[in-house]
Amino acid sequence: MLSASKLKSVDFYRKIPRDLTEASLSGAGLSILAALAMMFLFGMELSNYFAVTTSTSVIVDKSSDGDFLRIDFNFSFPALSCEFASVDVSDVLGTNRLNITKTVRKFSIDSKLRPTGSEFHSGTIANAVKHDDEVDTDFVEGSLPLTSQHFDKYVQLFPITVVNFYAPWCSWCQRLKPSWEKAAKIMRERYDPEMDGRILLAKVDCTQEGDLCRRHHIQGYPSIRIFRKGSDVRSDHGHHEHESYYGDRDTESLVKTMETLVASLPTGSQHLALEDKSNGTKRPAPSTGGCRVEGYVRVKKVPGSLVVSARSDAHSFDASQMNMSHVINHLSFGKKVTPRAMIDVKHWIPYLGINHDRLNGRSFINTRDLEGNVTIEHYIQVVKTEVITRKGYKLIEEYEYTAHSSVAHSVNIPVARFHLELSPMQVLITENQKSFSHFITNVCAIIGGVFTVAGILDSILHNTIKAMKKIEIGKNF
Repeated sequence: MLSASKLKSVDFYRKIPRDLTEASLSGAGLSILAALAMMFLFGMELSNYFAVTTSTSVIVDKSSDGDFLRIDFNFSFPALSCEFASVDVSDVLGTNRLNITKTVRKFSIDSKLRPTGSEFHSGTIANAVKHDDEVDTDFVEGSLPLTSQHFDKYVQLFPITVVNFYAPWCSWCQRLKPSWEKAAKIMRERYDPEMDGRILLAKVDCTQEGDLCRRHHIQGYPSIRIFRKGSDVRSDHGHHEHESYYGDRDTESLVKTMETLVASLPTGSQHLALEDKSNGTKRPAPSTGGCRVEGYVRVKKVPGSLVVSARSDAHSFDASQMNMSHVINHLSFGKKVTPRAMIDVKHWIPYLGINHDRLNGRSFINTRDLEGNVTIEHYIQVVKTEVITRKGYKLIEEYEYTAHSSVAHSVNIPVARFHLELSPMQVLITENQKSFSHFITNVCAIIGGVFTVAGILDSILHNTIKAMKKIEIGKNF
């Protein structure tokens, strides 16, 4: 066994007898400063240990949500009728989905973006509207031309007034014209307006009566509207409340529809004004000229487009009169991030989420200074961001995007187009792992370093004072 004397010989910390040490005022001051410095640096190190630090890297997208991306949107179009508003999706792989309705809802709004009623339902429309097979060029015009001067007079004079709003250049109007005039002649013979007075078939040329057509929110040609006496104008906002006819346009179908309308009169035309007993061929017409389109679509993660436009398989549109001005109430990509989750993440990643919905609340208005045929385009680049905790838990998964918007003149029908470009890379933000042993090592370094530096300073100060005293004593002798 080692003796106590031999064990003492390996002591690194040999003690100096207290009687051989000397306390000084400068040493006391440095000791206090050293203690304060140790406490301050320890506090800083402790705060740094508990603080969250992250590292950012860019890797190939390894999304867990598969090959499809969800797009949530809410757009307001003050000058696009819900009657024709269509949401379409296409991409470079050949996908081309037109007039998506399953996940899209439409609500009529006025020019101030205020809602004017319940959800607008497009209903089921036949794939092809039937017209007369043989075009009779020698038909006799049987419908009554109406102008803005006497339109209201005739609508209020007859219990039922059916009006064909048309444009002479429209190909669909040209196909409808013979059957419409023949149907009007047949109904005039059966129900003479002067003797019977129950129904009147009329027509309005929208190229001549633009204000009248705009007043009734006519955006596609031809538009057949059914007006019933006493039920056209509602008390709130003065919106028009009548029906649109979407059925076949051959003479036989038109006459049959008119007969059905006349047959409803004895039971009270006003109570049946907006009832649909014609298998979807008649539905309430849009009460205003604007539309709010909201919902979501799923697109492939390849370059593509989301398009909102006026679309119909049986109507024509005047491109010079189409106004695709809109307000983006909401546009986001991927799974919805809860506000609570976003707040929690922003505590330690303040810049996250800034571009998650950067177009929200933005307005894109065509002031007509650019004239007609104006398409509003948005070029959007989407990048995925994931935040991973130190334990490997996925804290948040979101898509951020940049957007550049422009207007362009188009030879086709104006649209609101969102060009989508999804990045094949993703941003991965990982919480850094903190080592407790590293923390202890730093604490020891702080204590030892401060103690050593203080000792050096104390030695220099003590020797300096001592030397100065010797010089002063030498001068006195």
